[in-house]
Amino acid sequence: MLTHLHIQNYALISHLDIDFGEGFSVLTGETGAGKSIILGALALVMGNRADTKSITEGESLCIIEATFTQPDGDSDNSHASELLIRRELHRNGRSRSFVNDEVVSQAELKQLAARLIDIHSQHENLLLGDDSFQLGIVDAIAFGKNNEPLLNYSTLYERYIALRNDLSRLQEEARKARADADYLCFQRDQLAEAQLREGEEDELTEEAYRLNHAEEIQTNLQGAIQTLSAERGIISLLHNIRLETASKELTERLESVRIELADIADETQRLAERTEINPQRLAEVEERISLIDTLKRKHNVQTADELIALLHSLEKQCEHIDSYDEEIAALQKELNKLEQLLAKAADCLTTQRKKCVPPIILALTDNLTKLGIRHAKVDVAISPLSDYTPQGKDDVQFLFAANLNQTPRRVSEVASGGEMSRLMLCIKALIASTNGLPTIIFDEIDTGVSGEIAARMGEIMQQMAHSRQIIAITHLPQIAAMGDAQYKVYKQDTDRRTETSIRLLSQDERIEEIASMLSGSTPTPAARDNALQLLRR
Repeated sequence: MLTHLHIQNYALISHLDIDFGEGFSVLTGETGAGKSIILGALALVMGNRADTKSITEGESLCIIEATFTQPDGDSDNSHASELLIRRELHRNGRSRSFVNDEVVSQAELKQLAARLIDIHSQHENLLLGDDSFQLGIVDAIAFGKNNEPLLNYSTLYERYIALRNDLSRLQEEARKARADADYLCFQRDQLAEAQLREGEEDELTEEAYRLNHAEEIQTNLQGAIQTLSAERGIISLLHNIRLETASKELTERLESVRIELADIADETQRLAERTEINPQRLAEVEERISLIDTLKRKHNVQTADELIALLHSLEKQCEHIDSYDEEIAALQKELNKLEQLLAKAADCLTTQRKKCVPPIILALTDNLTKLGIRHAKVDVAISPLSDYTPQGKDDVQFLFAANLNQTPRRVSEVASGGEMSRLMLCIKALIASTNGLPTIIFDEIDTGVSGEIAARMGEIMQQMAHSRQIIAITHLPQIAAMGDAQYKVYKQDTDRRTETSIRLLSQDERIEEIASMLSGSTPTPAARDNALQLLRR
């Protein structure tokens, strides 16, 4: 329940504090007095999008706080916890939200607000023509607080859609793969035929260099061999050096160098024997290198090793093409099983929805008759859709007729503004007991009605207030008189600006206010008597 509202520097409000009580409260005041400003401030603290233009001119910070009490579950409702929601809006566009002084995101704030309060403005009557809103009405009555069937269906639906998307993606992959199969396998065969080896490209490059420079290499090798191993070569000269008497350590090191040079000389000799001038082998190597270069250009890679990796990938793709049918069949089988479960869950929703249609029709027709639509006819048509939706497989349409012998049609096609207002109030009254909302605010839901019908609308709101807090903004004295408490919204001029204010009216002030609503700014004695009669009623 909303117990207190604090507004600071919002539009025409520099500072406002107002307490609200249980039951049915009404807000009245002249057009333009600022009732919509107060409602806008409350909507802001409930998570609506912030606009810096709403900040009072000349101020840098706007603060709106709403205090709610939540019963702790005691049967006597004597214990309650307090919830303080605050919204701060800065001139630089920064906006912050707090719940009991802890920062929350705007999404979290909206989620919390949806469980605390419902603000019904005039434009929401247009929702009666919205299919999803009509479905929501039926579900509110059909399932109430037991949303387990809806959650079960939603879980299955999400899995169903994900699996269906997976199947569609796999089928598309298979289609493209089959279209490309011949070309892919041709590429695979061409690379396989090349019989590439890892590291082969480097080996061929090195061999080509040796073959191209074989004569020069032979000359260099023979020169090195001669220098190392000739009769007067380095090894022979080292052998003749004697240092034993001078230093045993130097002698050992010298012998080590001689052995190493002898080994180098042997390896050089073997390399010289392998190095041959072979034009035929050079042609073969260059042809092999040319083939590898051609394949690299064709497949847009840099190395032969990348060609080998591509070959492995193509082999897997060609193998995978043959396995698509098995994967698709397995996924289709799984999807069929899931669709059977989804169909049962959807049928469960449909059954429950159809079961609640008669009491919906009865309740709405009864209240509409009370509100002056004597020949009101209401029907709720539930028909199957061609495919599953996030809410089931039902198309829900509210049908309405206000006149005798008139066939019910879609609400948006036949209902006038006044009929829309009355029908929406009846719907709100119907679902109020099921949604558990502690506070409902009606913003001029009485548009298009007057007189006795207005009084009947007030009675319905008064009945709703027996189990929750109802706040109504109204221009009609018949509804204003029904309130347990009445607040007047008014504008006053100060030295700085025109400001909107609000105050709780006493009994005598209520008489004057309702009399003014009946006869104008200067109430007549008859209007005062009439106002008193309305209040007593």
